[in-house]
Amino acid sequence: MESDLGPLESIRPEAGRRRLPVSGESLRPLVSPGAVNALLADPIRDGDAAWMARALERAREAWILGEVPVGAVVVRDGCLLAEGGNRTLRWNDPSAHAEVVALRRAGRRTGAARLPGTSLYVTLEPCAQCAGALVLARVDRLVFGAPDPKAGMVGSLGNLVQDPRLNHRMAVTPGVLAQACARLLRDFFRERRRR
Repeated sequence: MESDLGPLESIRPEAGRRRLPVSGESLRPLVSPGAVNALLADPIRDGDAAWMARALERAREAWILGEVPVGAVVVRDGCLLAEGGNRTLRWNDPSAHAEVVALRRAGRRTGAARLPGTSLYVTLEPCAQCAGALVLARVDRLVFGAPDPKAGMVGSLGNLVQDPRLNHRMAVTPGVLAQACARLLRDFFRERRRR
């Protein structure tokens, strides 16, 4: 049987396994051994709880829309620049996480793809996609509420936003209103399981 990829027999089962380095190349893990949770945490600052409360409002709005309740706000010089909640289901867009929605809105508002001098507050530790977007946007500071042991890339599974191999790193303050953020997610998934 032929396909656009050629004969199906040529697709080997080992094709999806870990690639071995070719001659002269070395593959290094994203995070060095023993440093999976290496996070340089910044202390909580005045105003952090208030901005996180605003992100929680966006998360509650996401829940009302049937989305996983995660909210984010982007702040510059103590002023709200943009905000957003998860919209993956509503927009049929797997990249429409709260952080990305807020970053897109901030970019449109400022007319710039880079957002130096900003802080992003989000109710859940960012995943790899969102952590990467924060680095690309050159956000100065990330503040998150609840950790995400299954997908978090800012301390739980790795630390993309402070990786020294990347061209931008940011300050991180974890655990702001963590209990309230985690409770909202637990309640959402408890309700979802009952249906």
